[in-house]
Amino acid sequence: MLILLAIGTMAGAAAFTHVHDLSVAHGQPHWIGWANAVAVELMAIYLGLEIRARRRNGRPVGFVGVLLVAFALLSLAAQVAEAEPSVWGWIVAAVPSLAFLALVKVVLSSAPAEPVQTQPHTERYEVSEPPAVDIEPVRPTEPVAVVPAVVPPRVVQPSRPHVVGIIR
Repeated sequence: MLILLAIGTMAGAAAFTHVHDLSVAHGQPHWIGWANAVAVELMAIYLGLEIRARRRNGRPVGFVGVLLVAFALLSLAAQVAEAEPSVWGWIVAAVPSLAFLALVKVVLSSAPAEPVQTQPHTERYEVSEPPAVDIEPVRPTEPVAVVPAVVPPRVVQPSRPHVVGIIR
């Protein structure tokens, strides 16, 4: 868990910083640069959570998947745009964004352990005829007294109108 937190913190900080710096370098005020960074980077996390929830509920994930790819590409583009203009500069600059997205994918795709379901016990038994037993019915010697149920009288209040559908 400590390794995940360290990787997530460092990769997230680098990815946030690159998006922020790129936004500020292209005319956005400082606070909007941070807002852009939060929007781009956290949307990838949220969309990953949404895809997992939709799959669990059997709902379609196509549009959410397209959005996830778009936000991942925005993050990656910000990393590469801030890099030294060389192949190695681009690769090194892309590492934080790729690590952050890979970490999100690994954490969100890990499924909780489900208990193993076993087959129900299905042994077959032979059923034989039960033994014949002579049972005489029991006859009461005295008649049983039946007490009638007492129902209280219904009270109708003349000052209250009767309202249908309301349970008292």
